[in-house]
Amino acid sequence: MINVYPYETLGHADHGWLDARHHFSFARYWNPKRTEFGTLRVINDDRVAAGKGFSTHPHDNMEIITYVRQGAITHKDSMGNTGRTGVGDVQVMSAGTGVFHSEYNLENEDTILYQIWIEPGERNVAPRWKAKAFPKEFVDDVLPALVSGQPQHAGKDALYIHQDAAIYGGRMKAGTVISQSVKHQAYILASEGSFTVNGVMMKQGDGAEITDEKTITIAAATDAEIVIIDAPAH
Repeated sequence: MINVYPYETLGHADHGWLDARHHFSFARYWNPKRTEFGTLRVINDDRVAAGKGFSTHPHDNMEIITYVRQGAITHKDSMGNTGRTGVGDVQVMSAGTGVFHSEYNLENEDTILYQIWIEPGERNVAPRWKAKAFPKEFVDDVLPALVSGQPQHAGKDALYIHQDAAIYGGRMKAGTVISQSVKHQAYILASEGSFTVNGVMMKQGDGAEITDEKTITIAAATDAEIVIIDAPAH
């Protein structure tokens, strides 16, 4: 089953320096029908103005993933980590027992990113932060795993999280068709362009929940960038 949530129907908050679209209830946006998708709790489609950002604040017991789609974000935390994550790259913070961090756009252009929160499978782990650059080439096979806590990705390129979940992402040229396996249930993000998922059209900014499907077929109608979050139900 596929349920598409068009970009225009997402929660919206414009704070001036931050223009955010919420796929699930978050902060002042509340939709009792859209509170989570299993262990997937937050997807924010954020545009952060140049020179602005999220000041220091705390988190605990959450896997927080940032996928940068334009510009860059600079991270600083109470563990002593500092790093800049650029376009097409990913950072992961396992908040565990607790951590303070800030995220600022220090560039001279807006930064656009997905902020994704997944409930951990293990609580009160030691906090950690990692970032990684990923290949930018178009794919003609499966999308690569960017983030994963699934056993089949252990020791490979994916950034680790404390959950039996995986995030796949990449770019497809118009006309390309790929098949992607799903272990649990999947949430699809149309980062750029348009494409079909099992014959259902998605356009830039849309999200879609996929349940009761073990394989999904993605056909790019235009050049497209796609993110797939495969995370357990409760």
